Amino acid sequence: MTRLLAAFPAMVALAGCSLAPTYIRPTPPVPSSWPVGDAYLRQSEAALPAVTYRDIFRDPRLQAIIDQALANNRDLRIAVANIESARAQYRIQRADLFPQLNATAGYSFRDGGSGTGTATGTGTGTGGTSGTGTGTGTGGTGTGSTVVTTSGARSTFQAQLGVTAFEIDLFGRVRSLTGAALSRYFAQEAAARATRLTLVGDVASAWLTYGADRSLLTVAEDTAKAAAQSVRLTDARRRGGVSPRTDVRQAEQILATAEADVAEQRTALAQDVNALQLLVGAPVDAALLPKGIEEAAQQIGELPAGIDSGVLLRRPDVVQAEYTLRATNAEIGAARAELFPRISLTGLVGFASTALRTLFSGGAFSYSVAPNASYPIFRAGAGRAGVDYSVAQRDVALATYERTIQTAFQEVSDALARRSTITDQLAANRRFYEAARDTLTLTNARYQGGIDTFLSSLDAQRQLYSAQRTLVSTQLVRATNLVTLYRTLGGDSLLDATGPAPVAVVPPQR
Repeated sequence: MTRLLAAFPAMVALAGCSLAPTYIRPTPPVPSSWPVGDAYLRQSEAALPAVTYRDIFRDPRLQAIIDQALANNRDLRIAVANIESARAQYRIQRADLFPQLNATAGYSFRDGGSGTGTATGTGTGTGGTSGTGTGTGTGGTGTGSTVVTTSGARSTFQAQLGVTAFEIDLFGRVRSLTGAALSRYFAQEAAARATRLTLVGDVASAWLTYGADRSLLTVAEDTAKAAAQSVRLTDARRRGGVSPRTDVRQAEQILATAEADVAEQRTALAQDVNALQLLVGAPVDAALLPKGIEEAAQQIGELPAGIDSGVLLRRPDVVQAEYTLRATNAEIGAARAELFPRISLTGLVGFASTALRTLFSGGAFSYSVAPNASYPIFRAGAGRAGVDYSVAQRDVALATYERTIQTAFQEVSDALARRSTITDQLAANRRFYEAARDTLTLTNARYQGGIDTFLSSLDAQRQLYSAQRTLVSTQLVRATNLVTLYRTLGGDSLLDATGPAPVAVVPPQR
């Protein structure tokens, strides 16, 4: 026992060993800077900006809806519950690093019963036991046999403290599994942040979409009113013999188109509210909704132009992929440790006595120690296959991590390309709208003066209607592009570096 206790510190020291490969963060498989060219903004690399969603989404109404969504959204609640589940799994796995102590106390009572037996000896046949016998002899002594009857009961008290099959982690199996569980917990936390980022972006986009549909409804209603007035005037001219019936029917076409668009936009607004309520997880106050895309788009801020592509390493989905890679890397160590002997220790100390008052006396103490070693001699290659499987899973996680970074780079590059050109497109659409409006005014004047036909006026009205709708759509694209930039760059993750610290996944080693 003394030698075993002396060797225990050495075994604990060996337990710090690990067979897991050294983890080295892979070099991001993307350029260190964003693309340049005619479709991109001119920019120089700059420090990471410190922003929150309130810096980008400045409208108090939108902020209130986002706050409500963060409190009530069911997807976010699922993500939080998954974090708690992963944390609990880590704590369960980590407990295997420590001995499990079990304390027991007990009392037992045994009734000895009664019985008969035969005793032989020298004596008079009477003594401490009662019985009958026959014999011969002199001097009051003789020999004979005695039938013995016994009767009694016995109580036993016990108190014990024991360690059951505590694994001495010589080859780091338990420690590797604990590290993997910790990394998966961190990955789940990053997944929750990704869910939060997506939620904020989706709420902002849905809010802007409602504003655009509200503007389109206004355009359709105004056009329907103007078309109805045109139908009345044209019909009056027809009754006066000035205009043919074809002018009336053509004016009715514009009216019918606008009325159909009014019905469609009312449906779209109702569906926009439904989408917002699903994201928020509760009814949305109508007072928090925008009156049109014009006012809504003005409240969306811009991120600084110069941002290094290294910011992608802070995106929650990239952080999640890296922690998953770390977990699979650690699991290789656990699989390798399965190929080596497993040593466990079982110990028990306690007291046992037939009387409670003597339970803790010196003579009642006892102990036992039972080291155990097991080694897999033949498993038909299952152990080596386990290592190969864990290595393959690490390769999958490595490719997934690199693909996640590449996808993030593409998303940001696409958003930057759109950001660079959308301003020019919006300006051109504004000029087109102004020209279409003036054209309609001039064409109506020429038609009323008998210079142009009614067809020219109708065509100008159609052009203006199309220009108004296109302008609204372009305003929505510009606003949602800013939302996309916020989301693809990591959102509030720009504010801190909660991802894994840069450390020294090597290419797969077999």
